Amino acid sequence: MRKYLAIIWTMSMTLVVSSVATAANLALPDFTELVEENSGSVVKIVTESQVEPVNQADVEQLPELFRYFFGDQLPEDFDYQAPQPSEGLGSGFIISEDGYILTNNHVVSGADKVSVRMTNGDIFDAEVVGTDPGTDIAVLKIEGKNLPVVEFGDSDELKVGEWVLAIGSPFNFEYSVTAGIVSAKGRALGGADRYVPFIQTDVAINPGNSGGPLFNLDGKVVGINSQIYTRSGGFMGVSFAIPINIAMKVAKQLQETGEVQRGWLGVEMYPPFNEDLELARSMGLERADGALIARVFPNSPAEAAGLKADDVLIEIDGHKVRRYADVPPLIGAFSPGDKVDLTVIRGGDKKEFRVVIGSLSNAQLAQAEQGALPDHTADNPLNIIVSDVSGVNGVRVEEVQPGPAQRAGMRKGDIITMMRNEFVESKGDFDRIVSNLPKNGAVAVRILRGNNIVYLAIPTH
Repeated sequence: MRKYLAIIWTMSMTLVVSSVATAANLALPDFTELVEENSGSVVKIVTESQVEPVNQADVEQLPELFRYFFGDQLPEDFDYQAPQPSEGLGSGFIISEDGYILTNNHVVSGADKVSVRMTNGDIFDAEVVGTDPGTDIAVLKIEGKNLPVVEFGDSDELKVGEWVLAIGSPFNFEYSVTAGIVSAKGRALGGADRYVPFIQTDVAINPGNSGGPLFNLDGKVVGINSQIYTRSGGFMGVSFAIPINIAMKVAKQLQETGEVQRGWLGVEMYPPFNEDLELARSMGLERADGALIARVFPNSPAEAAGLKADDVLIEIDGHKVRRYADVPPLIGAFSPGDKVDLTVIRGGDKKEFRVVIGSLSNAQLAQAEQGALPDHTADNPLNIIVSDVSGVNGVRVEEVQPGPAQRAGMRKGDIITMMRNEFVESKGDFDRIVSNLPKNGAVAVRILRGNNIVYLAIPTH
């Protein structure tokens, strides 16, 4: 009996292990076919940058060893040759049979020479057709025919949790393959790449991967691997890719004209708004969602459409605006002349506007000027001393005495330009508004601090 029980137990365990193995095989994708079909369209990019030789006039550039022995008294005929030209590495992929290649701008930026190495070992000199620092895109061209090309997917259809795969040359290890999943979409990193809603993945990306393709399981390119988040200089589980839909739109303009024209609205936003629930509520909002417009530039598309400072932008052409960082990539994706519908919250009410998108390259940004310092006395519940300012619509804060404004962070020299959704163009406007402040509430105050716009929510209890 025991013998039969042992046999049954052994068979049961075998079935369980077999089932687990089968489930694991079903859950984990097999990338081999994808890699075999697409690796030929991925290229290694090598750049060279010339370094100026050091002569007598460039003593400070010499290695410490030379300056230690010779100081500033070098022989007249001394000619120290700098190290060999610096070399950079990156990745890219072929987008047309006649040799157009897509990569990152930072891979080829500042390079004197760019060459491309294929998987079969062929090496080509490459011409930089055009670059766009705003999206970190560059288009290269090599002389070739019937070259292997990638297929393009739709990055808008990419889903969080979806498997993706990268091919590139990290640390000069050619055609390395790494895989992972989409961690998030629409990541705004700010800085020079503020026009890109990045795809975040956990695919291992390292120096040399930049510019390489990000594939979905159908073997179609959905992004360009561009950046990593790191504190060590190496991969830490967070990498970012440029959506291919944006990249190809930029690439088309670079191929046709060599430059990129992107949409321009003409507003300055206030980033801290999205972290300040009290400020949002003081402006009639339940949550700190949207993008608070701090400034509308003169002669801009926004001004022509009727947008105003203190408007909270919540929707652009049907796309929800959750944070201020959502606005640049959404507006930048339009072409100059496009008509776009905007939805804002103004004074607690929803309003619709149609704007004709302008060109960012022709934008002229205005800056406020500051005037003299007259004398006035404090006579308001905020306990601040203000004065009229010549040449600026607003009042200058001359003194901040102990009280609600001081606790909220107001400083001497701030220029108050708006309160409670009303423009403050003079001390008379200021006096009128503060005389009717609500009790046991808060007032939203827009100030100009140097060249920056700052919002404060000042309690009135």
